[in-house]
Amino acid sequence: MKNTKKRLISLIMSILIFVGVTPICVGADVQADTPSFDIDCKSAILMEAGTGEILYEKDADIPLPPASVTKIMTLLLVMEAIDAGKIGYDDMVSASAHACSMGGSQIYLKEGEQMSVDDLLKSVVIASANDAAVALAEQIAGSEEAFVALMNKRAEELGMKNSHFENTNGLDDTVTNHTCSARDIAIMSRELLKHEKITEYSKIWMTTIRGGEFGLTNTNRLVRFYEGATGLKTGSTAKAGFCISATAKRDGMHLIAVIMGSSTRDLRNSAATTLLNYGFANYAFYHADAEQIGDIRVVGGEKDAVDATCGEISLLVKKSEAGKITFTDSLTESVAAPVDKGEKVGERSYYSGETLLGKSDIVLDEGVERIGFWGVFGKLLAKCAIF
Repeated sequence: MKNTKKRLISLIMSILIFVGVTPICVGADVQADTPSFDIDCKSAILMEAGTGEILYEKDADIPLPPASVTKIMTLLLVMEAIDAGKIGYDDMVSASAHACSMGGSQIYLKEGEQMSVDDLLKSVVIASANDAAVALAEQIAGSEEAFVALMNKRAEELGMKNSHFENTNGLDDTVTNHTCSARDIAIMSRELLKHEKITEYSKIWMTTIRGGEFGLTNTNRLVRFYEGATGLKTGSTAKAGFCISATAKRDGMHLIAVIMGSSTRDLRNSAATTLLNYGFANYAFYHADAEQIGDIRVVGGEKDAVDATCGEISLLVKKSEAGKITFTDSLTESVAAPVDKGEKVGERSYYSGETLLGKSDIVLDEGVERIGFWGVFGKLLAKCAIF
């Protein structure tokens, strides 16, 4: 009887332990891929620029004052105007009274002073010059107000759902609704990085303008101290706190770390560093070269078969999964002539476990025309000759 009681008590205790422990283990598994760190800021996001994939986010859709990070949109429109041939790097811009009236960070333009687009761009990117930003805006659109309208239009085109601009530079003493979310900043940063020339400016630590008479020092300390840093833009005001869109590139992966509303410059830089470190430590690109995969039968063509090739692909994956990628091919057995070179005949799907990571097209290496009467006749003669 005593042994029976002991066994019963032991069984009950085992059940209680199992019930108590199991939920904790399940919870740990679910949270295994979530970063354990927290960062000093109101919102943040980490994006890979090439793919647009989000690797981390914290309240990333809250509209907040962006301070001088605003200038990313200003710079984007300037770079697009240059690409469109509306202005050139060597064009001279005459500073207006309005541009010269800007406070905060500036290069102290004098009314009527002329400066090249190149030097004005350096001043905006490196030293966050508010007067230079307005001068560029006026050169492109005729007035700052007209340029701001273009900024809001471009934001809408890019799908920036939580942004509204009231000026070109982020000064927020007199604005009523000049806001941007961390996600939106990442979106416009990604778009700006497509203009590779911009990082030639944003990676500069120190330089000069006005023939060497005026020095510029980058407001982004990470450019000097973080391996692979490429930019991009800092900002700070009493309302906004300390903000940054910090970009860095290593091993072909270009990361964008956006920090908004941090309490000090050092904590902002530390938060951006934490995000960039997390991205580079945990993610990498899986690359597969183009691969010829064999013949596809051609029905009614001048050729009976044609080679097909699977295109190359690069996928952003967790480093822990990089060696475990598998793929399957979905391929048509035959095609009817005529067919064109590059015509899609299937696709290769890449997986991590059961999760689909991406696809690449399988295409024909050459085109094949439909066979004509004489082509058929020639084939028949060739067969007869065999016999």
